[in-house]
Amino acid sequence: MIKPIPNTDQIKIKPEFEQRYKKLLEDRYEEFIKYSLSFLRRSIRVNKLKKSVPYVKKKLENQGWKLIQIPWCKHGYWIEHARGRRDIGNTREHALGYFYVQEAASMIPPIVLKPKPQELVLDMCAAPGSKTTQIGEYMKNKGILIANDYQGSRLRSLGINTQRIGLTNTLITKMYGQAFKKNNILFDRILLDAPCSGTGTIRKSIKTLRIWNPTMITRLSHTQKTLIESAYESLKPQGLLVYSTCSNEPEENEEVVDHLLEKYPDAKLEKIMLDVKRSPLILEFKEKKYSQEIKRCVRLWPQDNDTEGFFIAKIRKSLFPLEKY
Repeated sequence: MIKPIPNTDQIKIKPEFEQRYKKLLEDRYEEFIKYSLSFLRRSIRVNKLKKSVPYVKKKLENQGWKLIQIPWCKHGYWIEHARGRRDIGNTREHALGYFYVQEAASMIPPIVLKPKPQELVLDMCAAPGSKTTQIGEYMKNKGILIANDYQGSRLRSLGINTQRIGLTNTLITKMYGQAFKKNNILFDRILLDAPCSGTGTIRKSIKTLRIWNPTMITRLSHTQKTLIESAYESLKPQGLLVYSTCSNEPEENEEVVDHLLEKYPDAKLEKIMLDVKRSPLILEFKEKKYSQEIKRCVRLWPQDNDTEGFFIAKIRKSLFPLEKY
């Protein structure tokens, strides 16, 4: 049962936000608001680079924690405590890097990316490192993982987290993601978890409702389009790009992927096979119609799986790239 966040009845939802989301969700709008104004379930991902899953589970269960398997992540668990504790990050096991505190839906993009040892992989917008550490674990500390961010202040947490988890195949870089396409380095796989409005994360950041505005969405959508172009051009032929956001906005999700498909005819969306409840994709918004191929993406509203809202697209580059329009 979801638990409402106290005093949310005093929060004023902007009329334009309400109008937009009622149009997007129709009869599911009230359910969306209910989940968005409730506590987010705590979840962790066990780090197999350091300890086995049974070992970590036993350690935490002996401290009163209850672990509930997340269906789409083999080593992911929702976590509760018999006495209502939520400070799982204060445990000794967390400090030693035996697990990473990570939102359940946030675990999906690296699973879809499916990185392999010996590959050259890029996490274009990596900080604070939840998905980076997950990718590095899947690579078994082999190959090369480039973890990039453009803000120096964010690199501190990225560095701390990669060290705590025990990654030794990771190089941290500081540059704008748009610059990668000029570096003449081609990657086997790229994760672009793009900077976004975060409207899928309202339940852990209520201020998102206060700062939301259409101008911000338009600006972010433009940035995301330049980033996804750079990521796609940095792929090897047959390389894989996973684009994701924790936004519910069509302009930041379906529209960005549609832009890529239109500009790069050799870009192909692949269907995402996961044990996760998903919602229909948005194929038309504000008089814009998007490609039917968008149906291969995944759109998650908070109420679908009691998580954050999320969007994930899996894009393959053709072996024989075609010229751009």
